[in-house]
Amino acid sequence: MSAKKPAVLVAMSGGVDSSVAAALLAQRGYDVIGVTMQIWQESQTDPRHAGCCSLGAVEDARRVARALGIPHYVVNMKEEFKASVIDAFVADYARGLTPNPCVSCNRHVKFEHLLEKMHEFGCERLATGHYARIRVDRTTGDYRLMAARGEAKDQSYVLYMLGQEQLRHLWFPLGEMPDKSATRRIAAELGLSVADKPDSQEICFVSEAGGYRNFLRRVQPGAFANGQIIDREGRTIGQHGGVADFTVGQRKGIRVSDEHPLYVLELRPEENTVVVGRDADLMQHEARLEGLHWTSGRPVARCRVSVKIRYNMAAQTATLIGGDAPRVVFDEPVRAVTPGQIAVAYRGRTVVAGGTIAR
Repeated sequence: MSAKKPAVLVAMSGGVDSSVAAALLAQRGYDVIGVTMQIWQESQTDPRHAGCCSLGAVEDARRVARALGIPHYVVNMKEEFKASVIDAFVADYARGLTPNPCVSCNRHVKFEHLLEKMHEFGCERLATGHYARIRVDRTTGDYRLMAARGEAKDQSYVLYMLGQEQLRHLWFPLGEMPDKSATRRIAAELGLSVADKPDSQEICFVSEAGGYRNFLRRVQPGAFANGQIIDREGRTIGQHGGVADFTVGQRKGIRVSDEHPLYVLELRPEENTVVVGRDADLMQHEARLEGLHWTSGRPVARCRVSVKIRYNMAAQTATLIGGDAPRVVFDEPVRAVTPGQIAVAYRGRTVVAGGTIAR
């Protein structure tokens, strides 16, 4: 008689990825419990089609759980989400940073509070629909966070903050999928209602027309005070309508005429100033990091790595330097190193460390 398989809590966002993750585990005979975080429901258009974990998403997750024959629960995490993600997002833009709210949500909401729920539900593992893999290093016994099999959908970049204790309890059933179309095929074969559901927008709590800028104008109007646009020599060459309107590397919206295209090089919110220059001025050899996190839990002084400073970019060879002043030094200059974004270091397909790019 085979041993009973352990109970697994599956975070179900109402999308096709988490739905298929739950379905695969249920098919394999695991005792699957679905849970959906209700974190945001505001919408200026149709609340049924707002971002992940909205009211409509909760209903989609409930419908899938019913089709799979698994129990489903909804947990209200609006306060935690607002404090850890939305308020931090607004504050960072006011400070001249370009934050990644998905990383904040993973760090402070999904993998902190849901792991607590995992224990409350009596489960041994927490599974999500992320495209990444977890392996155990046979030499050290460390849990390794690895990129997904399908590079185009790999989400290991936004999971860099996971530590050994978290990785020990996590499961990413979609990590071996070759691509998103394979996930949708499984959903269609199972007759799941979300098989053709579009991917959720990047910022789940921004649903109004005009995107995140209009959202920021509504909740933080002080970040849109008029100020000066200056060049690298400090000369005033134009006016802007708010530092939060810009991010490093941006070209559109500067509205200053010059013989060469101008790009945002730096934001100085304390002076309410935007610094612009040529595209070549965006190239940098290094980036200083804050909150450097080592996946193994064991920092090193220096190591050779490949680094991504944006989710959808190709990794660049570099040296990662730890210690009191952590930074990454690139072999070749990279374009638009953006404060507030995340730098994630890899060795091959394994995540080594990551941190927030500092001003």
